[in-house]
Amino acid sequence: MKRIVWTSTPLYLILSVLLACGAVVLFPYNYILGMIQAVFAVASVFIYIFSRRRLKRYLDRTIAGVITNISGINTTYLERFKMPVVVAGKFGDIVWSNLRFKKQLCQGRNPINENIGVYLGSRQIDEAADTEGFDLDFDGNHYTVFCTSVDDGFICFYFDNTYYKDIAKKYNEERKSVAIIVCDNREGFTNDGEEENGRLMVELEEKLLRFSEENKAFFKTLPSNRYMIIFDKIHLDKLISNKFPILNDIRSITYNNRSATISMGIGVNCSNLVESEICARKALDMALGRGGDQVVIMRDGEYEFIGGVSAGIERMSKVRTRVVSTSISRVISESDRVYIMGHRFSDLDCVGAAVGLQPVVRQAFKKYCRIVIDKENTMAKQLIDLAESSEEPMFITPEEALRSVSSKTLLIIVDTHIPSYVESPELLEKCDNVVVIDHHRKMVNYIKDAIVFYHEPTASSASEMVAELLTYIGENYVSRLQADALLSGIMLDTKSFVVRTGVRTFEAAAFLRKKGADTVETKNLFASTLETHKEKYKIVSEAEIINNCAIAVTEQNCENLRLVCAQAADELLTVEGVSASFVVFRTDSDTVNISSRSFGKLNVQLVMEALGGGGHQNMAAVQIKGETVEEVRQQLLTALNNVYPLENRKE
Repeated sequence: MKRIVWTSTPLYLILSVLLACGAVVLFPYNYILGMIQAVFAVASVFIYIFSRRRLKRYLDRTIAGVITNISGINTTYLERFKMPVVVAGKFGDIVWSNLRFKKQLCQGRNPINENIGVYLGSRQIDEAADTEGFDLDFDGNHYTVFCTSVDDGFICFYFDNTYYKDIAKKYNEERKSVAIIVCDNREGFTNDGEEENGRLMVELEEKLLRFSEENKAFFKTLPSNRYMIIFDKIHLDKLISNKFPILNDIRSITYNNRSATISMGIGVNCSNLVESEICARKALDMALGRGGDQVVIMRDGEYEFIGGVSAGIERMSKVRTRVVSTSISRVISESDRVYIMGHRFSDLDCVGAAVGLQPVVRQAFKKYCRIVIDKENTMAKQLIDLAESSEEPMFITPEEALRSVSSKTLLIIVDTHIPSYVESPELLEKCDNVVVIDHHRKMVNYIKDAIVFYHEPTASSASEMVAELLTYIGENYVSRLQADALLSGIMLDTKSFVVRTGVRTFEAAAFLRKKGADTVETKNLFASTLETHKEKYKIVSEAEIINNCAIAVTEQNCENLRLVCAQAADELLTVEGVSASFVVFRTDSDTVNISSRSFGKLNVQLVMEALGGGGHQNMAAVQIKGETVEEVRQQLLTALNNVYPLENRKE
């Protein structure tokens, strides 16, 4: 064997080359010696060729012996298989393959002695044998490979299903997805006159039609000023990767310094067009609930959001408010008692909305009504103390409320729509009848089984929404205390009528002023101690500005820490060049919080949502467990860069 291997080495070939070169050199000087050396060179080449053939025959006999020693393998039988088959030794070296394997995977050459991993997508043979089969793309074809182990070796079968996979690929690329589109602010353009509204809507439809043609999609106008587009998945995937440029294109339609915007809901990966249309409607509702100007994709029960960086469009019509007030009045009348509950660590908007609503329910409907609150963990202690000075008790603890819940008990949730955020998730779970009144941008895990879900993301505050409802439910029962409470909630969320302030906000404030709201008394509800001011400005002084965002981090532990950090975030917005502010602080050993604010240039709700929190465009927050303050700060910076790249944050 050693002799055969030795003679088959490239040394003979090298020797042949040297002899040939020597013969060429000797010919001019000594013809006879040159001829002799040329004969030796030719003989060396023949010996090399003969040795290689001899080695090949030897290896073939050896490999044949190996195959016969692997039990369960009959090469004659395997050769008849109408599919590629290959046999490998226990170390992965190929010892045999049938003719189809050579033709389809080896371009006709013999793969003996090659490692089979090359034909397994770089998988190890023992790894492949442990699977129930796997898909492999090789040399432009698609195979499903099944490997099985035998004594001292492996057998692999290659099923060529290129034809079927190409059909499946084409089916997936041409799979239809329904999109439903609505113009967010058509109502505002309608007020500018019929002729101007018609021009703007024609321009909008032309852009949508051109957008459909560019993406080879079906376009149709629906009733109620809506549109439908049916995409092929291959074109929809490109739009998703490009973040739907149609959103920016529609914003170019302007009139009187206002831009048109659209909301789009898309149902993806549905079994048929009917199911896709249902999912598209759900996605559109989610888009509208988050302020509009965005695309929401519903895929396998999960939502994906694109856009949503601009402020929501204020709804001028109060028709929906009137309809909702009628529904709420009906469910209150049918209940035996009513509880009003807000979110944990309640603020002036949350408590103000509850205090404004409670006496009306009690007096107008003659129902037992209490506000469920944890008075030890709140940022509205001044308002609670003021409300408790009234003759009729207003507040009750969650534990007391749980003991008296019946099948006819009504629970009204204000200033949140997330089950895990409410003051008492146990009370929410126990109550069968629930009404939700909230203005925060809609999140995926919202309260889905509410009898009435009054959600208006363009409203400034929950207090504004309650004030509007009271004009229909029980205007005559609004006292000065309720008016002050509701006005304080509006002032908190609008930063004293600076942000998120629309026409309806001032109308609500005027209504409350008419009912006796005192702006001086309301301002006193925002008063804080000197120690609180010192702690606030300490946080502000340690803040840093990174790409137009003020970020403050504190490890201090003081009384009313949440209130201090919220006020610090508000204060940081007054710094020149700051578009948004973030305060990172720890509330206990396992929880780090972020309180965020903005004036509208940067949507902090999207940033907080990326970290697992929520809120609305100008005010949002998040709680993160199991991380250090510095780790949360780094996560915040990453989320900022992902949601708002640096070039989008420059002045």
